[in-house]
Amino acid sequence: MELLDYDFMRRALIAAVIVGVIAPLVGVFLVQRRLALLGDGMGHVALTGVGLALLTGLAPIPMALVVAALGAIVLELIRHRSRTAGDIALALIFYGGIAGGVLLTSLATGTASTALNQYLFGSLSTVSVNDLYALAVAAVGIVGILVIFGKQLFALSLDSDLAQSQGLRVVRLGMLLTVLAAIAVVVGMRTVGLLLVSAIMIVPIAAAQQVTRSFSSTTVIGLLIGVVSTTLGLIAAFFLDVPPGPTIVFLALGAFIVLATAGWLARGRHAG
Repeated sequence: MELLDYDFMRRALIAAVIVGVIAPLVGVFLVQRRLALLGDGMGHVALTGVGLALLTGLAPIPMALVVAALGAIVLELIRHRSRTAGDIALALIFYGGIAGGVLLTSLATGTASTALNQYLFGSLSTVSVNDLYALAVAAVGIVGILVIFGKQLFALSLDSDLAQSQGLRVVRLGMLLTVLAAIAVVVGMRTVGLLLVSAIMIVPIAAAQQVTRSFSSTTVIGLLIGVVSTTLGLIAAFFLDVPPGPTIVFLALGAFIVLATAGWLARGRHAG
């Protein structure tokens, strides 16, 4: 294939597969816990980290990861104190994260504004070998944590009160899940973009739920949709010469429409 002749495209495809796996893998817990918008909040916090990195000349991915993780911890602590306060805190993160990212970037010199757009909407040419190493380490870390704490996180997502009555440390588990969401957002920002990466965390899982009944089957189908959406969206972006983020999200939304229609038809047959 023509696109495989380019080094940057091979790197981007590897990154897309990683994002397609990791984002829904974390997103299934967020959807189950009814925190679908949390990824957006983490993306906005990470945007401040990117702006800080552009201003100081540091590496954007590690900086965004640190800032997003700290924001995730603060957010979860506020959420634990009060659900209402947590909703307000999430809204403040939405606004403050974008404002901080834009402000810090405007204070930077050179091509900072162009670089910010690449992080906002994704870029085919900006995924470096070092980025792939960082993404691989983050992906292995997320998978390892889910292997160890997956059952506890599922119990938390299903019913936090019941999980607490069973002796689980719900605050720490909630904080862990929020940090994982922040890591997943940073993992996807190179290919999908910070403003759209949360869609790959949520939409594939929401699509899978239209035709599944169990947590495990939802996870598997969600992962398949995530990988197909990210890879095909990246290929489409290459040939259309557009940012990859929108094409990836539109493919995921297309999968949702198809599966929602299939689920509706199947339920109609059973009802009849």
